[in-house]
Amino acid sequence: MSTKIYNKLVRDRIPEIIEADGKTCVMEVLSGDAYIKMLDAKLHEELTEYQVSKEIEELADLLEVIQAVVKARGYSLEDLERIRHEKADKRGGFEKRILLKEVRVK
Repeated sequence: MSTKIYNKLVRDRIPEIIEADGKTCVMEVLSGDAYIKMLDAKLHEELTEYQVSKEIEELADLLEVIQAVVKARGYSLEDLERIRHEKADKRGGFEKRILLKEVRVK
């Protein structure tokens, strides 16, 4: 029997999918700081996967992790959207594709 070590946060149904494939998984349910630490690592993992693949599926994964981070840190998705909207109103979005090259001071 072979074993593959992961030690990473996975989506909720992954253990049942593994078991349905006739395999056995060892898992732990995280809480508190350990959960947030692993979410932060997952955020980095998903961003890296998107940067490599440029696939929309990776953006969806990134969004899923962002939503989990928001909830785990005690915010609401409404808070996130409100703040995003306020920043867009105040500073703009990225629609104009502006690359700031330099600022000259007189």
